Amino acid sequence: MAKVKYYYDSENLAYRKIKVKKRRKFGYIVLFLVASALFGFLSFVVLLNSPYFKTPKDLIQEREIGNLKLNYAVLNKKMDQFDAVLSAIEDRDNNLYRTYFNTAAITEEDRKSGFGKLDSYAALEGYNNSQLVLNTTKRVDDLSKELAIQSKSLDYILKLAKEKNKLLAAIPAIQPVKNENLKRMASGFGYRTDPFTKARKMHEGMDFTANTGSPIYATGDGVVARADNTASGYGNHVVIRHGYGYETLYAHMSKYNCRAGQRVKRGDIIGYVGSTGRSEGPHCHYEVHKDGKVVNPLNFYYGNISAVEYVAIAQIANQENQSLD
Repeated sequence: MAKVKYYYDSENLAYRKIKVKKRRKFGYIVLFLVASALFGFLSFVVLLNSPYFKTPKDLIQEREIGNLKLNYAVLNKKMDQFDAVLSAIEDRDNNLYRTYFNTAAITEEDRKSGFGKLDSYAALEGYNNSQLVLNTTKRVDDLSKELAIQSKSLDYILKLAKEKNKLLAAIPAIQPVKNENLKRMASGFGYRTDPFTKARKMHEGMDFTANTGSPIYATGDGVVARADNTASGYGNHVVIRHGYGYETLYAHMSKYNCRAGQRVKRGDIIGYVGSTGRSEGPHCHYEVHKDGKVVNPLNFYYGNISAVEYVAIAQIANQENQSLD
């Protein structure tokens, strides 16, 4: 039962009943409903943004984010395995394949060139899980670059393997003068007494004494770079470029049997023993160069002498005697 309200009429000295107009009563009802709706809406918004209240959409997104984090973790674990395998391949590449084919190793700086440029990942920053996505993306990019470099390196090794026969044919592997024509192996590689000044100086080759006119042989396949007497001290001499960084020189010839630009094979006669230039007697001064540096020819006589002959030559070559040029 609704409450009835009264007011005191001072003129008539009596209490009278308060009558509420229908329009005002309707206004109160409308106001109440609006206020209730507004309160309900605000309460809904607050609950919607509350961390304690999750909508079905929030739950789905949360589950998807969890799955993505798990996938990233699995991906990073797999990349750890890829890194280990790639490191092993790189080690074999530098210390086995490239050593076998006598080519320079790839430096760590070359393998890592262009890595670590974070400015290209700026678009990935500013999100809740930016660091996870950024680090994983960078690892994938770095791994892709390393794989590309290693792939090119293995392509190069494959090319060297296919050219192995050419490489073996190019390496200077025999003596320039045959044993049957040798009087003796007069002087080896290293510091020796100069026959003219009697001073101790570096002798950058080996001297093979033989009769004038004895044949001199190309020690590996290649192209004759020069056959002239314009270099000081060498007299009539021949230089052969074998490729793969190898070059040989044959000096003090009596005459040539080849010309510049001619392609020769190992064992071809390229000239004859003489004593031209700065020489004390008939002999062939022989030098081997690798990548522009002179090396000991003794390390290359494996193509036409036995182990016993090699030991004998090595003993003579290592004696600090007097050279012939």
